[in-house]
Amino acid sequence: MTTKQKPVYKRILLKLSGESLMGEQGYGISLKVTHEIAREIKEVHDLGVEICIVLGAGNIFRGMTGAAQGIDRAQGDYMGMLATVINAMALQDALEKVGVYTRVLSAIDMSKLVEPYIRRRAVRHLEKGRIVIFAAGTGNPYFTTDTAASLRGMEMHADVILKATKVDGVYDKDPVKYKDSQRYRSISFLDVLNKGLKVMDSTSISLCMDNKMPIIVFDLFKKGNIKKVVCGMNIGTRVS
Repeated sequence: MTTKQKPVYKRILLKLSGESLMGEQGYGISLKVTHEIAREIKEVHDLGVEICIVLGAGNIFRGMTGAAQGIDRAQGDYMGMLATVINAMALQDALEKVGVYTRVLSAIDMSKLVEPYIRRRAVRHLEKGRIVIFAAGTGNPYFTTDTAASLRGMEMHADVILKATKVDGVYDKDPVKYKDSQRYRSISFLDVLNKGLKVMDSTSISLCMDNKMPIIVFDLFKKGNIKKVVCGMNIGTRVS
């Protein structure tokens, strides 16, 4: 007989890449994968954990990629922000289909679709047991959704930022290219910056370092991992 797992965090910010929603199809949103992620999130929500989420847009449009192809960088970033709203609405639908009340709050006003981002309103939603999905990044070009995740994590007074990726932590070099790469169990913010490790962008890492906000990087696609991290199991890499 197993004892019920207990969460070690009361409030978390979960950072999901846009690519996490597209599965094997290479572009867009896989409803099958999105519903699987929603069920994993619901398991954590059922433990009584308050959850806020920031989504990327790489499955639809990435501002920096557009800029490399000739689109004005600010214009491209705004296009990417709109793509995060599409992803947020897709995840909202999947979460509500598994019985979780959810709110999408956007940094860009589009009141016919989602609520505007107001910090106190977001906190109130969390206190009422709703999952809050933050869309449209910070609302400003030249800032990534990683930076948006760090910023919202601070504003919501989250206990930790959970960076869900396709690898099982932070490595000293690319584990896909180098077989002898080593995974860190823990690493400092300064080491991440000095070694140029691809955890989150330098702005978001600096923001977390200044505000003593820990980040845990882990593999999203191993079933049950979100719950394991929230319950304090030693998986992934802790950056603090």
